[in-house]
Parts: sequence; structure tokens; C-alpha cells
Amino acid sequence: MDTTEILKKVRKIEIKTRGLSKQVFSGEYQSAFKGRGMSFSEVRDYQYGDDVRNIDWNVTARTGSPFIKVFEEERELTLMLLVDISQSSLFGTTTQFKSELVAEMSAVLAFSAIQNNDKVGAILFSSEIEKYIPPKKGKSHILRIIREIIFHKPEHNGTEIETAIRYLTNVQKKRSIAFLLSDFMDQGYEHALTIASRRHDIVGVHTYDKSEMEMPNVGLLKVRDPESGELRTIDTSNKAVRSAYRDAFVSNEAYFKETFAKKGSDIISIATGEDYVKSLLQFFKKRIG
Repeated sequence: MDTTEILKKVRKIEIKTRGLSKQVFSGEYQSAFKGRGMSFSEVRDYQYGDDVRNIDWNVTARTGSPFIKVFEEERELTLMLLVDISQSSLFGTTTQFKSELVAEMSAVLAFSAIQNNDKVGAILFSSEIEKYIPPKKGKSHILRIIREIIFHKPEHNGTEIETAIRYLTNVQKKRSIAFLLSDFMDQGYEHALTIASRRHDIVGVHTYDKSEMEMPNVGLLKVRDPESGELRTIDTSNKAVRSAYRDAFVSNEAYFKETFAKKGSDIISIATGEDYVKSLLQFFKKRIG
């Protein structure tokens, strides 16, 4: 794909999602996330009725008079997008691939963030970290993130969500709102989520195609594993094969929901072809409520 075609595709997503974020999501985003944290502002003389737990003992010791720390709501937040760009995202049997759904949702969230003067960063991952884009402000920065999400080709096979979460913990020291967008065809990330959720507000966004829930009975079928690249023939008329296929999806979905619930982290589940605007609005309203 040449540069002109790339710019056209990015522009198309920008036009669609920027309008949505401005008209629909900016107010909901601000209400759901603003004022969630407190940052140190200054010290002042202790006054009767102040919370003694906020006394600054170092300043008090130096001056001989009691001083208290004053905090204020954090007005600037950082939005981090953890985006699964593994080969399994290049699948869809409706009007879009999972990767396209993820790109549009990421764009809506990113434009909502910069309209509220927040920074946006991104971590693109497969079984390894494929690309890290440090948090910044501005439209050109958001367009770069969108472009990378759409066109960055992963160098590694497989999906390791634990790797992405650990990287977030290591690279992002300041508290952030982190949206983890993936089909969650992986397990074993509970410990990493436990550590990361102590500092960050992590939201799991499960994207899937409905055909992944139930294999169609169409006889012999040649398929290629998107993660390993292995090509093989399977008998879809075999009940055991269809059952194993369904069980794998159910197992990963159950692990995702249970793990995020244990950590008190919110989740969104949405299939390709569904109205993600409705899903995001429901999520924001739940957070506000």
C-alpha cells in the first residue's frame, strides 16, 4: 500500500471517529475519568479541623510550626492504548476485521482524550512489544498512533498479554487510564494485571467475531492458524472438533472476565459488525453512575 492510500485510510477513520468523539464521547469521557486522582499542590500552615494525616512532618520539623500538605484534583490525565496487533486480529466474517474495530475504538478514545487536554500513548504488542509510542498531546500525534495501529506489521507470532501489561508497569510510572484492546486469545496474565492495576486504571476491551464462538458445519475445511502460520485441513462436521473450538473460546473469555473482575477492572465485550458507539456509551454511563 503506497503513502497516498495509507493517508486516505487514516483520514477516513479520522473523519468518522473525530466527529463521534467530539459530539458523543467528550463529555462522557471527562465525567468518567476526570478528578479520579489527587496530586500534591503546596504546603500551608496547619489550621484547626485539618486532617492530621496530611501534616508534612519534614516541613513541620524544620520550621517548628505545623504545616499541612494541600492536594488538588489532577486535571491532566494520560490515556494509554495497549493494542493487540497479532495475526489473529486480522479476522472477521461480517463488515470488518477485529483489527479494524480496534482501530476505530482506539481513535475515538484518543480523540476524546485530546479534546480534554490529556496525553495519549500506545503500546502495540503481539507475543512481544512491537512498538511503544510515548504519551503526547496533539492531533498529529493521534494520527500517528492511528496510522501505526492500522499499518504496523508485527514481527513476532502469537499473543502474550502479560508482556504488554508488564511493559506498561515498567514504562508508565505515572498513573494512567489504560485501555487493553485484544481478542484475549491468551491466559496467564493475572499476576501482571494485579501489579499494574495498583497504579493504573485498566479497562479490558474484548473484541471478537461471532464465528469464533461456534465453528460452522461445512465439512472439510482448509484453515491457516493466524498465529503460527500452520496450514491444515479440519473436518468441521466432526462434533468433537467443533466442541473443542467452542471450548477454547469459552475458556479464554471466562478467564478474561474472571481475572478482570478479581482486580476490580472494568471490561467491554464487542463483536465485529456491532455498534461500538453503543457499547462505549454504556461503559461511560456505568462509570459515571
